[in-house]
Amino acid sequence: MSGQQMTSPELNSVHSVKILLCYILEKLNRPVTEEQLRLISEDSGVINYFYYSDALSELIRNGSVISDKGSISLTEKGRLGSEYFNRYIPLVFRKKLLKAALGFFIREQNEDMCSCAVSEAEDGCMVSFALSDGGRELINMSFFAPDTAQGELIAERIRSNPGGAYKKILGFLLDNSEEEIDVEKYL
Repeated sequence: MSGQQMTSPELNSVHSVKILLCYILEKLNRPVTEEQLRLISEDSGVINYFYYSDALSELIRNGSVISDKGSISLTEKGRLGSEYFNRYIPLVFRKKLLKAALGFFIREQNEDMCSCAVSEAEDGCMVSFALSDGGRELINMSFFAPDTAQGELIAERIRSNPGGAYKKILGFLLDNSEEEIDVEKYL
């Protein structure tokens, strides 16, 4: 394919998108908002916005999904359709959409439990990081970074996996021991 750019494959029929939307709603097994479903579909890179809009409208019209105050949930009809027809959608599409959905909800959860901000300081910046598990603050600390670019990088890494950052900091602190003094070099 010299000279041609390969694009990410996407589903090219409303029917296929309807099956895939029912599939993801079944796998998530929870109501999602129309906005969340749209963002997940866009993030996956396999569903065209226009097919998505048409497919969702048809699913609501035929009773496969229910839209109540912006929340979308799968009906028994939609679940049975997904169960029976999802095998007609290539696995690569199902995997991409499922990965996008799970990643979306992990990012939402991370945003709810973590605050991370970069602020200017003398000779650099400070990265402030706080993490809670709902009712209890687990950590609240600040890091110095010599410049904004490094501060933003630290903040980005924390935001991408705040629970992992917390575990690594805690693990380091638990493994940290008194510094060994090499008296030989002073003799």
